Amino acid sequence: MRPRGGTTTVNSTATDAPDAPDAPDVTEASDPTDTTAEKAAPDAPDTGATPDTPDESHGVDVSRRRWPRVLGALLAVALIATGGALYAEGRHLRDTPATANLALTDAEATTRVTGDVSSALGKIFSYGPGATAATRAAAKEVLAGRALQQYAALFGQVERQSADQKLTLTTEVVRAGVNRLTGSSAHLLVFLDQVYERRGRAPTTASAQLTVVAELREGRWWIVEIGST
Repeated sequence: MRPRGGTTTVNSTATDAPDAPDAPDVTEASDPTDTTAEKAAPDAPDTGATPDTPDESHGVDVSRRRWPRVLGALLAVALIATGGALYAEGRHLRDTPATANLALTDAEATTRVTGDVSSALGKIFSYGPGATAATRAAAKEVLAGRALQQYAALFGQVERQSADQKLTLTTEVVRAGVNRLTGSSAHLLVFLDQVYERRGRAPTTASAQLTVVAELREGRWWIVEIGST
C-alpha cells in the first residue's frame, strides 16, 4: 500500500549506482628501477654480421686474384716441358736409321749410284772371244777391294771358256734398287738379263740377281762387294 502523505521515499540500492573505476593493480605497475634510457634508445641498425666475424669476401677476392697467376705459371711449366719433349723426340727421329738412309730422301744421289753401278756391271759381265782383255781392264776401273780380288780369280776361267766355246756374253741391268744409302756407301739389289751366244747355237737368255755394295771414292762409285741371291 502507498503511504499516506505527500512525501515519497526513494529507495537507493547498490544496483542503481554507477560502477566505480577499478583501482590499478600494483603488480602491473612499472618497475621504478627500470631505466628509461633503455626504453627510449632506438634499436641499432642490423648489419647482418657480428663485429667479431672476419670479412670472408676479402679472402675470396684475394684467392680469385691469385688463381690466374698460378695457372699462368703452371701453363708456362707445361709448355717448357712439352717443348723439351718435342725437341728430344725430333732429335730421336733425326737420328734413326730410317731418316739416315739417303735412299729415302735424296733422289739425285740415289739415281747417281744406281747409274754408276748398273753401268759397271754391264761392262764387267759383257765379253766376247776376242775382247776379254778389254773387259779385264774395265773391271779395274770400276771394282775395288774384295770385289776386284774375286773377279780377278774367276775371270781366268771365263777367258778360257770364252776362247774354247766361242762364247759371247751380253749383260744388261733391267732393274736396280738401293736398299741403303749414306754419304759414302750404298747397298743395292740388282736384276740382270744375260744373253749367251755360242757359235752354231741359238742365243740363250738367263736372269740373275746380285747384291752389290758400293763405296764413293774420289767422287765416283766403286763396287767393293758382289754376291748372288
